[in-house]
Amino acid sequence: MVLRNFPEAVKEFAIQVYQKPENEKDLRRTHVSFSGTPQKHPYDKDKVILVIDPYSSNVSYFEFLTRDISFVEDLTNMVDTAGNVIPFMRLWVKKESIGIRSTPFVVADTRGVL
Repeated sequence: MVLRNFPEAVKEFAIQVYQKPENEKDLRRTHVSFSGTPQKHPYDKDKVILVIDPYSSNVSYFEFLTRDISFVEDLTNMVDTAGNVIPFMRLWVKKESIGIRSTPFVVADTRGVL
């Protein structure tokens, strides 16, 4: 298993930014938006990972099939203290699609802490 530190520099992203839909009201009726920093999936080219808050100490992310993403909006990019630019995007995912929400954590015995 390979563990990665988020965020990492994005060289090129596989999802194209589609043209704005003609009827935004229809988009909101048929899709749900998710915002974050997109990452290539480490081993499946048909999936994308969306890191919710890459600078948080409690990192969580979503995983979607690229075919379920109909529209991508560029949002304001984030810049870290070293000057690296982290892209921030809103993905519009078809309703009824299957996504995965993941929150990594460290396994520890907390009996002594509580």
